[in-house]
Amino acid sequence: MRGRLIQEFIARVARLDTTATDSGGYYDEDFREIIDIDTDGDGIGELQRQEHAPVDIPCQVAENTWEALNARDQGNAPNSDLVLYLHFEDLERMGLVSSDGNSLISVGDRLVSIKSAWDDSVVHEIRTPPGLYVKEARPRGWGINLAQPTRNLLRVTFGERSAVP
Repeated sequence: MRGRLIQEFIARVARLDTTATDSGGYYDEDFREIIDIDTDGDGIGELQRQEHAPVDIPCQVAENTWEALNARDQGNAPNSDLVLYLHFEDLERMGLVSSDGNSLISVGDRLVSIKSAWDDSVVHEIRTPPGLYVKEARPRGWGINLAQPTRNLLRVTFGERSAVP
């Protein structure tokens, strides 16, 4: 038994496509970040971020997240980190777990919106820019089956930051 999410919502997440971004020479594998390149000659590098199509992932919204979202929208967010919990069972079902068991949700992925799990209506749209990007994705918990423990939850912290990981 692996447990379940409580008060389920849907997180729409656009994962950073490092392969497509790198195909144009815009991704630095050593530093694991996007390279801004001046393509129009104005002396300022343009963001060349490429994303996979957004996916809808069941999630649990951590306490205080709604207050942080509301404060952020009003321009009053000294700590704009938001925490969502994703269940590994859902990630596995959606093909978002690698062959070695790690989540494919990673630093640099963008939170698009939070939707209702009941009627698919948008509960909160994330304005981009500035956007909210994964700062940390860390497994938490190993289920409640002591005989054969399996990964249970993924704690994903989103923060207001530049679009580069």
